[in-house]
Amino acid sequence: MTVWNVEYTDTFGGEANYSWVRRASFEMPNDASDLAVMRRAKLEMGLSGVRGRRDKYNGDTLEFRPYRSCTVMFCTAEY
Repeated sequence: MTVWNVEYTDTFGGEANYSWVRRASFEMPNDASDLAVMRRAKLEMGLSGVRGRRDKYNGDTLEFRPYRSCTVMFCTAEY
């Protein structure tokens, strides 16, 4: 099982601002797809059904930027 840490925060000038932040953690199987992890993270943050752009960094960090919102969500794996 892999533990995923999620941070959802506001942005300023396109960069994470952290004037407010919501955090959550959850476990997923080691072979879980990026799509499954992102769906679970969005569920934890109350963003189910929200469309946006997803990027992957360094193999263990996912980023989600909802459309028409100055916010960003980071999902980081803990091994």
